[in-house]
Amino acid sequence: MGKSISLKTIYGLLTIVLTFILAPIQSAQDLTLRRLYVPILMYHYVSPLPANADEYRVDLTVEPAIFRAHLQYLADEGYTTISLYQLNEALINGVTLPDRPIILTFDDGHIDHYTEVFPALTQHGFTATFFVITGLADQSRSDYLSWAQIQEMSNAGMSMEAHTKSHAPLVERNRDFLIYEILGSLESLGAHTGHAPSMFAYPGGRYDDATLSLLRETPVQIAVTTRFGAWHTSDNRLELPRLRVSGNLGVIGLAQLLNSDR
Repeated sequence: MGKSISLKTIYGLLTIVLTFILAPIQSAQDLTLRRLYVPILMYHYVSPLPANADEYRVDLTVEPAIFRAHLQYLADEGYTTISLYQLNEALINGVTLPDRPIILTFDDGHIDHYTEVFPALTQHGFTATFFVITGLADQSRSDYLSWAQIQEMSNAGMSMEAHTKSHAPLVERNRDFLIYEILGSLESLGAHTGHAPSMFAYPGGRYDDATLSLLRETPVQIAVTTRFGAWHTSDNRLELPRLRVSGNLGVIGLAQLLNSDR
C-alpha cells in the first residue's frame, strides 16, 4: 500500500503550480508604487481672440505667436514630448522616460488644433494628445476638427483621445448616460482612426465616484483632470493633474509654471 501524501507536500505542489500560473500575470504589470514628476500642459484655444471674446474665452486662448514661442522654449530647454501611454508604462512598469519629459494636451478639438497647433508641433518634431468631443466631429462643424483631420493627425503620430460625445458634465449621471458619453466617444475614435484609444479627459474636470467606477470597466488607462499639479502616482492614474496654460502666459510664465509643483 503506497504512502499517503502529506498536507505539507500538497501545499508545496500547489505553491509551485500557482507560481507558474501567476508569474506571467504579475510580470505584465509591476505592482510597485511609483511617483513621477511629469508636467502635463493643458491648452484649449490656440487662435487670435475674437472681437466678442468674454472673460472665459480670453482665459482659455493662447495667441498663435505665443504658442510658437512656448514650443521654441521647450525645444531650446531640451524638453522631450512624450505620450500619456509612455507615462502609463513608466508608472505601472517602471519604463524609463527621456530626460525632461513633458506632455502637451489640447482639450475639445477646436479647428485651430489642426490649423495652428498641428503644423507647429510637426515643425519641432513634437507630439501631443488631443481630447476630442466626438459628437461635434459627427456634426461636421467648421469650428471643430473633422473626422478626416482627426485621422490625419492620428496617422502623423498624435494621440487622438476621448473627451466624451457632448462635453456634458459627468456628475450625478446614471449608468446609461455615462456609457453613452464615455464608451461612445472611445468607440467613435477607434472606428475613425483605427487605433483603440485608452486615454480620457473629464469635461470641465468634473466627475464623481460613479464616473470613476464606470471608467474602471472600460479600456481607459489614464484620465486627466483640471486639478493643478505635475506629480503622478501609479495608484491614481484615473485622476492625474495638469498645468493649465492661461491666455496671458508668456515664455517666462511658462518656465515658472513648469517648476511650480516641485
